[in-house]
Amino acid sequence: MYRRVYFLLALVRLYLALQPSYLHPDEHFQGPEVIAGRTFDFPVHESWEFTSSSPIRSAFALWPIYGLPMIVLRWLSAGFIGDSFHPLVMFRGLRIVMFLLSFILEDWAIHELVESRQQRRVALMLVASSYVTWTWQAHTFSNAIEAIVVLWSIVFIKRLARFEAYRSTIKTSAVLAALLIFGTFNRITFPAFVLVPLLQLAIQRPGVLVLMAAFGAAITSIAVVVDTNFYAEGHSLALLDIIRQPVITPLNSLLYNSQSANLALHGTHPHWQHFAVNLPQLLGPAILLLVQPIFNTTLISALVGTLILSVFPHQEARFLLPAVPLILSSVQLPRRGRRAWITSWIIFNSLLGILMGVYHQGGIIQSQAYLRTQPDINFAYWWKTYSPPTWILGDRNHNLTTEDLMGLKSAVLEDHICDWYRQHALGLDRKAVIVAPYSATFLDQFLDNDTSTANCLSLRKRWSTEAHLNLDDVEFGDDGVLPTLSRVVGRRGIVIYDIEWTGH
Repeated sequence: MYRRVYFLLALVRLYLALQPSYLHPDEHFQGPEVIAGRTFDFPVHESWEFTSSSPIRSAFALWPIYGLPMIVLRWLSAGFIGDSFHPLVMFRGLRIVMFLLSFILEDWAIHELVESRQQRRVALMLVASSYVTWTWQAHTFSNAIEAIVVLWSIVFIKRLARFEAYRSTIKTSAVLAALLIFGTFNRITFPAFVLVPLLQLAIQRPGVLVLMAAFGAAITSIAVVVDTNFYAEGHSLALLDIIRQPVITPLNSLLYNSQSANLALHGTHPHWQHFAVNLPQLLGPAILLLVQPIFNTTLISALVGTLILSVFPHQEARFLLPAVPLILSSVQLPRRGRRAWITSWIIFNSLLGILMGVYHQGGIIQSQAYLRTQPDINFAYWWKTYSPPTWILGDRNHNLTTEDLMGLKSAVLEDHICDWYRQHALGLDRKAVIVAPYSATFLDQFLDNDTSTANCLSLRKRWSTEAHLNLDDVEFGDDGVLPTLSRVVGRRGIVIYDIEWTGH
């Protein structure tokens, strides 16, 4: 029974991994967007993390996860499809990579960490049935990679604590040093989740720290060389240039995030946000199991990591992805009310799995894949959606301009587009579209608009899909609860409208 359920949950994980839901812009713009542009040599949008004079994202951590799979997928796509860059092949290929990393490495690490056979089964079932595993962990987030590296760092710390043979100690120290450096270059928050087991190791076997420091120094040097060359803007650097002006992305990230003014640009939260809001949001009913947990290194690592991250005022739920498998492998099912708890767990994860795994901003990738096949479109406005990942367009980025209007006020939307038309005479020889949620009812007034009216533009529906839910357009205060839900849920979907210039 256990194996059948576990296999079924693996299929659920794979199915949701292949769905085009879009959870946060960072799943594209902190990795695949930039790496695709470098790999396939077409223009993409590089976010400030890469264009700053002190960049904070490490190519050393990005290339193995995204670059190598893209190179392999390019070869396969060219051989079997005849297209060296097929967007859905690349998109789903990376999702399969993330699924495999989670399914194999995450579950394997839990198998290593949990010694009791009965508790191991509980831990694996909880992780495998969590919507966090189905969605966040299967998307291209640096946080998802961080969670796996945290788990395996703790695994190797445990191995190192019990190894006495000199040869085994050397090998394990080298692997652990590589994991620690990779994890730190991937995300500066990584050390917070491995601090406790590292302190335990330092107490039990302080001598291995010397070995780890030696290996770590060598690997850090390689990482700095890779990053410095990556940000050299196509220039080949001599070793002396790298020594003089190295790009040390974790240091840049630490310095940036230590400034409260910088964090305020991304939104500030109360220091209790992680414990009071984000953990319950990720764990659901499992948060109740922390009343009587199994106190071990994994649980303490999760709690200490969350506590350290709570010091910083910018707090997003995804920052706690490494804590989720650590906590779920350190709790016990309740003895009383077990059936009720299991029922609540299934309902919670089923609802969040469908919402976050299928519908959440789910039409954006499909819209970009469609626009890539429409040679007559030269300009695309995006309104009231997440930022569209332009790497999905591939070579179309050379002649298709994308403008993200984000949440531009409805009152200025028409004027903004019409001013652009007047300045560039776009309506005479070029085609523009606007991509927006179907729930954006403001656009209804422009549909099939009579050219004799005062409006300067008219819209015609060109393409649409219902697999899109725009939760960022919820305005309970302005519209009321029921009207808002009726609009956002009842009119779910995303639409591509042709823009017709009326000349007013």
